[in-house]
Amino acid sequence: TPDQFEQFRRQGEFLEYATVFGNCYGTPKEPVFRALEEGYDVLFDIDWQGTQQLKEQAREDLVSVFVIPPSMQELERRLRVRAQDSEAVVQQRMAKACDELSHWAEYDYLLLNDDIQHALGALEEILRVERSRRSRQTGLVRFVQEMVRKG
Repeated sequence: TPDQFEQFRRQGEFLEYATVFGNCYGTPKEPVFRALEEGYDVLFDIDWQGTQQLKEQAREDLVSVFVIPPSMQELERRLRVRAQDSEAVVQQRMAKACDELSHWAEYDYLLLNDDIQHALGALEEILRVERSRRSRQTGLVRFVQEMVRKG
């Protein structure tokens, strides 16, 4: 409920939260931290406001990907086809789309969603590359250091 959401927000239980098109969204901290501790990647589907909040809390362990539609016309078509929103909400989303797109430069990667299979493959490649970063390979770094030490 809105009251519960506000209570959780005040208590700092959200990793990120935002009000978007009149709806409140938030990600509870506990399940995310638990998944990360278990070695899982966590994928968020959030807007630029949530991404900014995550950057403030977890910049070193965050990989941000901005998904771009192939055109504004295609974005509007997709919003209508999914039939989740009223006409008024579709119009609101389209009116704010340029503002949302203006945040593209704040992200690590840009992903053009012109074909779902291609976009999924590109996202998987980003994950593979990011998992291979030296800073994420703590066990492997120790392994290499031990090899060097033993000569």
